[in-house]
Amino acid sequence: NVSAIFKIKGQMFHTIRDFFYDNGFYEINTPKLVASATEGGTELFPITYFEKEAFLGQSPQLYKQMMMASGMDKVFEIGQIFRAEEHDTLRHLNEAVSIDAEASFADDEDVMKILNDMIIQVLKDVNENCADELDILGHELEVPSGDFPVVTYDEALDIVNSKDVEMEWGEDLSREAEKALGDTMGGFYFLTRWPSEIKPFYVMPVDGDEKYSHAFDLMYNNLELSSGATRVHQYDLLVKQIEERGLNPAGFGSYLKAFEYGMPPHAGWGVGADRLTMVLTGSENIRECVLFPRDRHRLTP
Repeated sequence: NVSAIFKIKGQMFHTIRDFFYDNGFYEINTPKLVASATEGGTELFPITYFEKEAFLGQSPQLYKQMMMASGMDKVFEIGQIFRAEEHDTLRHLNEAVSIDAEASFADDEDVMKILNDMIIQVLKDVNENCADELDILGHELEVPSGDFPVVTYDEALDIVNSKDVEMEWGEDLSREAEKALGDTMGGFYFLTRWPSEIKPFYVMPVDGDEKYSHAFDLMYNNLELSSGATRVHQYDLLVKQIEERGLNPAGFGSYLKAFEYGMPPHAGWGVGADRLTMVLTGSENIRECVLFPRDRHRLTP
């Protein structure tokens, strides 16, 4: 079973890299030692960096956005991310692999389409090239055709409340809410038009209705696989949103500098590679999908 899971995971990465190269994306590598938080919050692993304090990177988000000003219009990265969250669930790890993409002159709908097509290609290739491994795992992969269904946050709120799970507007989905929504939607679907206030500072608000944002999640049943959005590319709006979230713009100096000289409109997403492996292999526990998992209790081997 173990080798079957990791052969499927290997095929997944192979397909994803081919997909990006075939679609004109450049592969980049960004630092995993960073000076400040990507999104604020306390979910950071501090480390000693000579005479300074540094952190393990939560996300390549700020770096891949900075690339949009470099003339590289489409970039992707497959790399480690670190979150110091004290969870103990079947779907969280403290070190994970993220598949990140960013594209200039694109909005949320454009990059949702890219993600949609990539997932379908992965499903097709795993079915074709890993039939024996799927058989060993007793797992069947259905390949959806066309575009995944879309449900807005407001529609999801109604669905969740109709299932007698309490959720108020402006809240993130609880585990119970995710289950209620997943039971209704099933399979792959996009959850769109999130409230701005619960999204990071770099997410673009909807013009004329700022309480909503151009953010989306890709879900599979009740499992969140990806988050993405149209990004804020205007310097003044970015500074405003950083301040509104209680962060100090001074801590984002080099990032903000990239926006001072003009940044093209852009959008992107990140996919949890280990969670996607859960879907491809039918695994219930994310630890089964990582060779050497790292959670709050496990630092060896």
